[in-house]
Amino acid sequence: MRTPFLSPNRRVRPLSIAPVRDPSMSDNLRGTVLMVLSMATFTCNDALIKAVTQTLPLYESVAIRGAAVLVMMMVVAQVQQGGVRLAVARADLGPLILRTVADIVSTVLYLLALRKMALADLSAIMQALPLAVTLAAALVFRERLGWRRLSAIGVGFAGVILILRPGTGAFDIWSAVALAAMGLIVVRDIATRQFSVGTGSSTIAFYAALTVMLSGVVLGAGEDWRQPSIREFALLMLAAVFLTVGYITAVATMRVGEVSFVAPFRYTSLVWAIVLGLLVFGEWPDMWTWTGSALVVGAGIYTILREGKLGGQG
Repeated sequence: MRTPFLSPNRRVRPLSIAPVRDPSMSDNLRGTVLMVLSMATFTCNDALIKAVTQTLPLYESVAIRGAAVLVMMMVVAQVQQGGVRLAVARADLGPLILRTVADIVSTVLYLLALRKMALADLSAIMQALPLAVTLAAALVFRERLGWRRLSAIGVGFAGVILILRPGTGAFDIWSAVALAAMGLIVVRDIATRQFSVGTGSSTIAFYAALTVMLSGVVLGAGEDWRQPSIREFALLMLAAVFLTVGYITAVATMRVGEVSFVAPFRYTSLVWAIVLGLLVFGEWPDMWTWTGSALVVGAGIYTILREGKLGGQG
């Protein structure tokens, strides 16, 4: 029987004793907020670029946005560490070149697919990226994968196949471009893991921003560039702000809280993509995309939680 609220036998904590707070929970909450913010800003950047490149040449857009991102990242680096540190150890030159090439090509392919595909469809395909990176790490670094995580990866890739539906009219050249972009992002992420601790994240991000901007300038030589309208320029600057915030929060979120708790919230990007696709472009995913997305997201979350539970031992 529940003790009456006014009963003299009711046990009450003295007012002088503050409740015990678990510091890990507050870190997890901050990490979750950072992850959701990171996914939201990256998706907002995608939506803005998709809108701008309907009228403004693609590579011109990449170059203008890239220049703005470069300036913003230099400011951030100046505030955080007194400037950008460009020095790279000789042993890191190989990974830097591989990562840079993969980053440039994946960015271009992703933006090409973004112009032609529904935002939610492209985002749903990219949700398989953590699964693909996990599989690639197992192959390259001999990281152990148990049968449960291997099964989850298989389910996730089956979800991607449902979204793409090869052999039907839903699968076209842009679907293949999106898959190629995802594959190169895997290469980029694997190359990133090979850097020594002496090369900072801001240095890697600076070179990435610089080379992507320069690639826009070079590849744009075949385009008919024109002066952006006020609206186009404003959207590109806003996209640059979102992308810069996305870069910063993506790094910060992995340094706050438990990875197994925070990482599943990366899949909120699909929610943002669906909402923005509907509100901005009038796009609504079909049942195949919904089903495939559920498989991909479910498999991804299971893999993250399983890895957190077993400490990466499969």
